[in-house]
Amino acid sequence: MKIGKITPLFAVFGALLLAIIALPILNILFRQFVFDLGGFVSAFTDPAVLSAVGLSSFAALLAVLVTFAFGVPLAYLLARKDFRGKGLIEGTIDLPMAVPHVVAGIALLTVFGTSGLIGGHTSSFLRFESAIHGIVVAMLFVSAPYLINSAREGFQSVDPRLEKVARSLGATEWIAFRKVAFPLAFPQIFSGAIMSWARAISEFAAVIMFVGFFPMIAPGMIWDKFYSVGIYEAMSVAVVLLVIALSAFVILKYLRGRLFDKY
Repeated sequence: MKIGKITPLFAVFGALLLAIIALPILNILFRQFVFDLGGFVSAFTDPAVLSAVGLSSFAALLAVLVTFAFGVPLAYLLARKDFRGKGLIEGTIDLPMAVPHVVAGIALLTVFGTSGLIGGHTSSFLRFESAIHGIVVAMLFVSAPYLINSAREGFQSVDPRLEKVARSLGATEWIAFRKVAFPLAFPQIFSGAIMSWARAISEFAAVIMFVGFFPMIAPGMIWDKFYSVGIYEAMSVAVVLLVIALSAFVILKYLRGRLFDKY
């Protein structure tokens, strides 16, 4: 196929954008593994670092599971039903992607903090500040749109006539959803869950503003190292988080391709 004049130009534009995205990541990995491999090994074997990374990973997973349980049914309704206020709901779902996350942390504090709208009534038995469930709520707030929107697109890609056929053959609405719509939309849902987890594990501002530094998540430890010790110590912790998060992300994307390419 003949290559026109526009193709090289667009390729240059694309290459510049990719360089802006990839170069910082590649550079930090290169500097760490070439010039300070010992710092990486020290951080990777530090129980405090592993605890912070483990907490971030676990809290992000919980946030995704909660979003999955409540967000997938919502996504199905948005994909299949037309009702008054639908646009408002869709806009509300997208709102966390537009709100600065420092603002999100303060907003969460006014609702779930010890003097907040809900937290003021639950603080005697359920406290969100300085607690893992507070971290989960903050991560859920910033990451839920990725899973919900991806699930909605997945359900929209499923022909409604397939569900109608299942209903005509005697299936209930629930069975048609569980046996037809959900399996066909699941590749998109799984992709959204991966992106949601990746977004949640990287969250810093909303968690710190809402929960505080303790329990300490990995991004919080990086921030603390940067300001209390220096960039090189912070870089070692950052690379540990980066390696673990990227490894999990690549594995999940690989599994997604292997399991769902047939769809």
